[in-house]
Amino acid sequence: MSGCVIGWGHSKFGKHDGRDIESLIVEVTEAALGDAGVGAADIDAVYVGTMNGGFVRQEFPASLVFQADPGFRFKPATQVENACATGSAAIHQGLNAIAAGRARLVLVVGVEKMSEVSGARVGDILLGASYRKEEDAIEGGFAGIFGQIAQSYFQRYGDQSDALALIAAKNHKNGVANPLAQMQKDLGYEFCRTVSDKNPIVAGPLKRTDCSLVSDGAAALVLADIATALRMPKAVVFRAAEQVNDFLPMSRRDVVAFEGPALAWQRALAAAGLRLDYLDLVETHDCFTIAELIEYEAMGLTPKGAGARAILEGWTEKDGRLPVNPSGGLKAKGHPIGATGVSMHVLAAMQVTGRAGGMQIPGAKLAGVMNMGGAAVANFVSILEPLRG
Repeated sequence: MSGCVIGWGHSKFGKHDGRDIESLIVEVTEAALGDAGVGAADIDAVYVGTMNGGFVRQEFPASLVFQADPGFRFKPATQVENACATGSAAIHQGLNAIAAGRARLVLVVGVEKMSEVSGARVGDILLGASYRKEEDAIEGGFAGIFGQIAQSYFQRYGDQSDALALIAAKNHKNGVANPLAQMQKDLGYEFCRTVSDKNPIVAGPLKRTDCSLVSDGAAALVLADIATALRMPKAVVFRAAEQVNDFLPMSRRDVVAFEGPALAWQRALAAAGLRLDYLDLVETHDCFTIAELIEYEAMGLTPKGAGARAILEGWTEKDGRLPVNPSGGLKAKGHPIGATGVSMHVLAAMQVTGRAGGMQIPGAKLAGVMNMGGAAVANFVSILEPLRG
């Protein structure tokens, strides 16, 4: 991929009562343009990632970017959707436009406002990212789907409740240092491990602390070709950007193997000419703690069935051999569907340019990003590094 990130914007994630997606889009668009030092008139194309599916009544949001600056008028603007990987899909559209020579500068915005509908409605909308013919009857919405995955994993490899609680505790501890996170509270291992009124069982073996949050929020990136990026004050290059899709029905694959994420990681590392142990950190898709556990295996950190070792031995802590989700991940940061993939790339870019504040991994220069749509269906892996030094 011949594209670079030259600027970004990121709203705080959480419950934004009284705000609509337009205001979130405008906020991060203005921030990203300002951070990149470019104007709306300089942008050649706009891609807006949002799943929506009924979260809000305002559909067709791509041209809402124009509310930030009339200089966008008459630019091509396109909505992109790919379930929970929507943000990364929008980024790929921008990278493709640059690689094809159709654009020099691209604005990518990811946005979602999930809090306007009931919890039951949220669950039903998210089930749209499953194979409804077979999976619609699973209780608990998408938590029920990952509850089944967790149960199958436990049956094959043993009870991993300790590991899941440690993952939740790690990400909540990391989220304390992230001013953009929805939840900035260190819950501790014991709270995450214990079933209680405040931490009930949600689905299968998954408790509330194993599940990411219903969130509102937005994030934006300005992408540039390499020649343009070299003239900018900061630039982060995509050393690799890979997409791998798998069958939608869980019945057609081994749902605990995460074969799609594993292949995406293999292709990304090969394209970048790197081994996993060259990376300084990873932002990965912990929609549920069981997902992060299996993603340890998919990225090649441990063999299959041994993902628990990575968290039990502290490998993925901020001071471990491969810090995973130093931002707090989806677990603490929040998971506004369309914004998530863009957010993960923003946070990785902040890390490799030394701009991550209290989240900073000292000396980080290579970051991996893994964004997943559905139950390991749409899988995106990026590897980012500074363009210069």
